[in-house]
Amino acid sequence: MKIPYKDLEEGTLNSLIEEFVSREGTDYGSQLYNLQDKVKHVMLQLEKGTVYIDYDAESSSCNIVKESI
Repeated sequence: MKIPYKDLEEGTLNSLIEEFVSREGTDYGSQLYNLQDKVKHVMLQLEKGTVYIDYDAESSSCNIVKESI
């Protein structure tokens, strides 16, 4: 189920994004990004609608996934 990011409290949203970027294992190339930069990048993607928050009721967990076009 899609959860609008604006429906989450700021602290909850930040925690969700931080948890996501710390486990996703994406290769950012030769440039290093700190946690804050990664969180900002994901937040921009949420604002643009290229990713969304998905809640899985069965596992009671959230994930950030790419929007399919």
